[in-house]
Order: sequence, then C-alpha cells, then structure tokens
Amino acid sequence: MAPPETERLPLFPLGLVLFPGLLLPLHVFEERYRVLVRDLLALPGPQQRFGVVAIREGREVGEDGVRALHDVGCVARLQRAEAYPDGRYDVVAVGAERFRLHELGHERPYLTGQVQVLAEESAAGDAEPGLLRTAVAQAYADYLTALEEAGADEVATGEVPMDPAAASYLVAATVLLDLQERQALLESPDTTARLRQELRLLRREATLLRTLTAVPSPSLTRTPLSLN
Repeated sequence: MAPPETERLPLFPLGLVLFPGLLLPLHVFEERYRVLVRDLLALPGPQQRFGVVAIREGREVGEDGVRALHDVGCVARLQRAEAYPDGRYDVVAVGAERFRLHELGHERPYLTGQVQVLAEESAAGDAEPGLLRTAVAQAYADYLTALEEAGADEVATGEVPMDPAAASYLVAATVLLDLQERQALLESPDTTARLRQELRLLRREATLLRTLTAVPSPSLTRTPLSLN
C-alpha cells in the first residue's frame, strides 16, 4: 500500500542533483523519455510535472542502466518542449518541491515513482535562517573571489536571493561540489541546516582554492549535465 500523502510521478533519473527554483535544460533522445515527454504534453499545464532523482549507481542511459537511485529528488515542472521532426525534444524544466521516493513503478516504458513531497520546514519568527543567509552570502562572495584569484573563467556574480530557502538552493546549485555533497544539501531537513552546511563548505572551498592556487577541474568536482 502506498504511504499517505503521496503521488505517482514519472521519473527522469540523471547524473546530477536538481534544486528547487533552478532551470534544467534537457535534450531528450532515448525512446522511453520521448514517451515521457509526450505523456506530459498530453496533460493540462499544471500537471506537467516529473521527478528528477540522482543516480546512486549505474548510468542514465541504456536498458536496465539504472541500478540504484537516491531517496530524495526534486519535482520538475515542464516549462517548454521543442519537438524535432525525428521525435527528439529540447526540454526546459524548473525545479519545484523536493520529494522522498517511496517505491518504483514499471507500468510505462520509463520509471515512475510513488513520492511524498517534503515541506521546507521553518519555525515562525525564527531569526536564524535570515542571519545564516547573510553569513552564507558573505562566504559565497569570498568563494567567488577565490575562484577569480585562482584563474577561473566566467565566474557567476549574481546576487544571492534575500529569501533564505531560495538562497540555500542557489548556492547549493552553483558551488563546485561533487554529487554526494550536492545530494546531502538537497536532503537537508530544513533551510537552517542547509545554510549551516553551506557555510562550512564555502569556507572550506575558499581555503582550498587559495591554498592550491588552481581552479578545480569541473570534471572532477561536479557531474556534468546529462543529455539523457
């Protein structure tokens, strides 16, 4: 029996972590995911949602390629789908709510999941998230400076949102971290815990950059965006 307050979503396993509020461009060419996109487009706009979950073991392509998935993922809302004459799609989605994956289904060519949306817990009147957001924004600015000093190209200089939850997700998505650390940030129980983790990580990464005086290779520090 499905756990209470869950829903069934199509799943798109990827070698990356999607965060709420972040854009996800995809080039969809594998047949089962073409079916997924067609199924979504047949639904009313508000129902065009699917789950993005990071792959723990295996690869995202090929028959039976996914052997294990992380338990927490992110709902993606379809924003745009451009079809090619041969059936491929260019898709843009945006991260929405986090979810916990309870069970997998195989009723469609692609995986589906019974998922439970996770609330972003925040105590009313708690000043700590706002204070942590300020500290993280300062540490993030110092981290970007360290990247520039180490010779990084095209360092992003966008402003950190004032909303603590939005700030925590933007930082999590843009700092050079490996997949396991990104996944741990997604799984943080609340904004306060996530911001605390990020403050520690940002200070660590800035110190490492200044010690090594070299920019980490993206291929070694983050999982590249999968093309499906």
